[in-house]
Amino acid sequence: MHSLESFQKDYETDRAEVVIRGRRFTLFVPKSIDAFLDPTDVFHDFPLWANVWEASMVLADHIAAMTPEPGKRMIEIGCGLGLVGIVAAAFGHQVVMTEYNPDALRFVRANALANLASPDSVPEIRSLDWSHPENVAERFDYVVGSEVIYKQEHYDPLLSLIQTLLKPTGEVILAEGVRKTSIEFFKQMQTHFHVQGYRKVFRAQDKEVKLILCRMKPRALKASDQ
Repeated sequence: MHSLESFQKDYETDRAEVVIRGRRFTLFVPKSIDAFLDPTDVFHDFPLWANVWEASMVLADHIAAMTPEPGKRMIEIGCGLGLVGIVAAAFGHQVVMTEYNPDALRFVRANALANLASPDSVPEIRSLDWSHPENVAERFDYVVGSEVIYKQEHYDPLLSLIQTLLKPTGEVILAEGVRKTSIEFFKQMQTHFHVQGYRKVFRAQDKEVKLILCRMKPRALKASDQ
């Protein structure tokens, strides 16, 4: 049984506040990432999940603005600390949140419990290994994610994952920092998807971050289905 009490005993945390469409969300974040680093190689499985990324805020805002559709289900890949999925659930979407790192999954559960109205409103949270997407038996209307594209070797596994999870009439929504790898990934995806890209700029205090929000639909779709 997972509880906020057991979580707070096991982890030293700070809190990050995010406002999305007028609603305030307060997330537990690790006080330090040192406990999650591999002492033999700090870059191996570096805990990118342990931060609230600007791309996650942009994606959360986009999903919060979408009208929930009864019966349509969404899956978030690489949910990190849980902001996007929590916002999606708070704004009425049916969402499944996934991560692979066990520590990240505990932060996700704690943040969902802390921000949603009741335990019954907490979305389903699953462990998902991108290299074995066949373990997911269902398909979804939306596959969403933020800051999931960092290396070229991730392109093929990510494409396979999306194709396994997405319904033929579904849509992929990804938010990424403007990097060579993310731009090249979206270019390559045009072979498989109709891709619409939007440049976004996240501004906060003295910081300005350039981002890309992409919406992708399978090319097999007829124009009347889009």
